[in-house]
Amino acid sequence: MSARLIDSFQRRIDYLRVSVTDRCDLRCTYCMPKGFKGFEEPAHWMRHDEMTRLIGLFTSLGVRKVRLTGGEPLLRRGLSELARSLTQLPGLDDLSVSSNGTQLARHAGPLKEAGVHRLNISLDSLDRDCFARITGRDCLADVLDGLREARAVGFAPIKLNMVVQADVNLDEVKRMVAFAIEQGFVLRLIEPMPVGETGRASKGVDLSRLGEALAREHGLLPQVMGQGAGPARYWCTADGGMSLGVITPMSQHFCAACNRVRLGVDGTLYLCLGQNDQVPLGQMLRDGADDATLTQAILGGIAAKPERHEFNERPQQIVRFMSQTGG
Repeated sequence: MSARLIDSFQRRIDYLRVSVTDRCDLRCTYCMPKGFKGFEEPAHWMRHDEMTRLIGLFTSLGVRKVRLTGGEPLLRRGLSELARSLTQLPGLDDLSVSSNGTQLARHAGPLKEAGVHRLNISLDSLDRDCFARITGRDCLADVLDGLREARAVGFAPIKLNMVVQADVNLDEVKRMVAFAIEQGFVLRLIEPMPVGETGRASKGVDLSRLGEALAREHGLLPQVMGQGAGPARYWCTADGGMSLGVITPMSQHFCAACNRVRLGVDGTLYLCLGQNDQVPLGQMLRDGADDATLTQAILGGIAAKPERHEFNERPQQIVRFMSQTGG
């Protein structure tokens, strides 16, 4: 059945990212503007049973990896219960959660018990003042507490995502690398994307060159990942205890190997982060569509998945914010 989710460019789509909420308790400068109030009405959010139903259709078509995202997913009530129901879906091999970590200390245990396999935690600085400037809140200690608890309950590896901005936190990168090596985390440096006005206002750095320089400096070795493993290029320590990755949608895009689509909190299927192509699966579901109709809509969407983003050529075209798309 997995062959059914192959797009017109012969890419196998086996990874689904699902936004469980577009709300967040931070206001990171590259993601959501201060004072933003244009959130989706809760009445339009997918219920847990609706998410499970739609995700089940994707797994029946060959999706093997699902990531729960936001906004901040730990703000959605009953996330652990949702995760537990998803782990029962036939064919789902990997369930992960992306979080900013502010609520992680009290949720790490229940998520682990529910069957979540992996965590990605956003951490853009280890400097308290810099962290507060980027996120709008002085809560770095809460994130670090969450990381400690996640390790204590057995999550491994834990990935740290650092969006690198020139003149904001570029000077924090080396400190973050040292922290990841010391703690055994996977560190991924990410170029900001022009998604929404906040994304366009963020000045990025060519991380292809920076990653190579950091690998040489720390004696890291190129790490070969399997096909479809994701957009990052990795280096690792000789003992494999720490990995450094770079995600370079601007300086060296990875669209030819794209294996993912996204569901927004209202059930909208977004086919490309950098294009406006979408399928209103959530609305169709609420209007009474049966599984066969929804399946045909999914297949039609995958067939229409664009070849690549146009962030460099047309940076103004995506007006929605990252939190509205689903991480």
